[in-house]
Amino acid sequence: MAFRKNPPNLPIRNNARNGGYRASVIALLLLSVLAPLLILTNRTSNFLSSGLSSDQSSVSLRIEEIRRRSALEGIEALFPKEVLDIVNSNSEGTGPLNLNVFGHNYLSSSWVQEEGRLSTLESQSYEDAKIVPESGVKNKLENEGWNREKTGISEEVAKSASTWKRDADIENSDALVRLMRDQLITARVYANIAQSQGHYDLVHDLKLRIKEHSGTVGDANLDAQLPSGAEDKMKLMSELLVEAREKHYDNALMVKKLRAMLQSTEDNARILKKQSTFLSQLAAKTVPKGLHCFSMRLAVEYHMLPPAKKTFQRTGRLEDPNLYHFALFSDNILAVAVVVNSTIQNAKEPEKHVFHIVTDKLNFGAMMMWFLANPPGAAVIQVQNVDDFKWLNASYSPVLKQLKSTSMKDYYFKADQTNLLAAGTSNLKYRNPKYLSMLNHLRFYLPEVFPKLNKILFLDDDIVVQRDLTPLWHTDLNGNVNGAVETCGASFHRFDKYLNFSNPLISTNFHPNACGWAYGMNVFDLKEWKKLDITGIYHRWQSLNEHRSLWKLGTLPPGLITFYNLTQPLEKSWHVLGLGYNPAVEESEIEAAAVIHWNGNMKPWLEIGMAKYKPYWTKFVNYNHPYLQQCNVIN
Repeated sequence: MAFRKNPPNLPIRNNARNGGYRASVIALLLLSVLAPLLILTNRTSNFLSSGLSSDQSSVSLRIEEIRRRSALEGIEALFPKEVLDIVNSNSEGTGPLNLNVFGHNYLSSSWVQEEGRLSTLESQSYEDAKIVPESGVKNKLENEGWNREKTGISEEVAKSASTWKRDADIENSDALVRLMRDQLITARVYANIAQSQGHYDLVHDLKLRIKEHSGTVGDANLDAQLPSGAEDKMKLMSELLVEAREKHYDNALMVKKLRAMLQSTEDNARILKKQSTFLSQLAAKTVPKGLHCFSMRLAVEYHMLPPAKKTFQRTGRLEDPNLYHFALFSDNILAVAVVVNSTIQNAKEPEKHVFHIVTDKLNFGAMMMWFLANPPGAAVIQVQNVDDFKWLNASYSPVLKQLKSTSMKDYYFKADQTNLLAAGTSNLKYRNPKYLSMLNHLRFYLPEVFPKLNKILFLDDDIVVQRDLTPLWHTDLNGNVNGAVETCGASFHRFDKYLNFSNPLISTNFHPNACGWAYGMNVFDLKEWKKLDITGIYHRWQSLNEHRSLWKLGTLPPGLITFYNLTQPLEKSWHVLGLGYNPAVEESEIEAAAVIHWNGNMKPWLEIGMAKYKPYWTKFVNYNHPYLQQCNVIN
């Protein structure tokens, strides 16, 4: 069968179809080539535009930063550094500065306002101070009305805040205590104002809450010291403070009441400080009942001894100039025992140590009995009675002569004030019996007390020895009489602190900035003492001070005068002072010291002594001794 030829119009249809294919191919090629170019062009334009906007944004941020710093410069003097650090850390991404960023450390939450009204108070701030898991930050913020829609706080900022709160909780374990104390202050102000406004129901409720709050807080310093239920009471007080705040009391009135409370608190603080000083002076000059009992028991035992047992051994070595001689003048048996014990325990050659103890008639038997029953090993002991020094009388000693004068008796013994506290505490300080005792002034008569010795180490009874002291005998005093540790600093413990430079006798003979030094551990060259007639110098100045116009009572001021330009400074680690009044003495300084000194009122044998220093003293006391136990002398 023969095929037919195509119709004449068929080739025309085939040509049209081929043209359609070509158009499709061309369109596909254009799409595959131009589309990437368009996308690339678009991205490039976006990149350039974003770069330009980034530059503009950078300039704007810099301008904003300059403005912010300029604004903060004006408030740097108003807030502590910690507050400014928090301001800086919270100034990005948080919008306008809100007082809430300061937390409970700086503002009581009862004063924080949110959205034009008082916030939900301390319970919220206290919860903010606790640890918040990072996973629960968002929920916690939303529950407390701090969602991102209201505050604009991003999740990253919320996490940062959570971290800060976690650190704050570690450092501040007193969050609840502080908030409750803030509540008390606020409640007292509101109660005062409400009273004046006639809101007696509110006053009644506030006073009840104040009483309850005060009992709950008490003397607590940490949250752990608060009783159970303290947080619930804090929340109840918060609700009451909201009610009081809604009374719309005038701010000026609030400020006035706060100022009045501040003034009243300052007045009370001054009175309490005065009372504290008075009581500390009173405690310092009294003898604890236990120590008095201890002394009496020893005295009874001594007088019951047969005469043959009332003497010490090795008395032939008391005047040997080749031995190490120590002088202690005291009526405190236990304190002297600690000095002797600590010196012997730290001595390299205790057999060469000689202790010369001088006490008064009342305590002579007790002092003798203690060392007869508790001899200090191989060391030599001598106990003397100051009343047996017949050469020490009013015709020889200006101090004894002055003590017999009417003015001095009136000063010490006449009760011319009905209220000693109202009259001040300065006079009470100088009414201390130690200023009347010749044991305190006997340090100016060392050559008379020990006429055959060439050098002696003087020790106070309120010291502890921690190192061998024998190298002091080999210290070169460079022709001076006294070897002592200087106590002056840049502007304190200089001569003008102790002497009256308004008196021409003082101002023309001494320099006000001359450096002071310490009694308590002093090396005295008795040969130079006799050569320069140191006792005569002391007598002349003491006679000139009969009316206490040159210095007040005491032994350091006349000592500074008597040994002026005659004192050789010793290295400071030989003698560290301040344990009787300064709570800030460094432990490392104490540990490195040869002698530590409780100068001041807070002696280690008194209840007012600072607990942190007492172990240095008590470790040399045998509290198992029957007399100490019978007299209830405890650590």
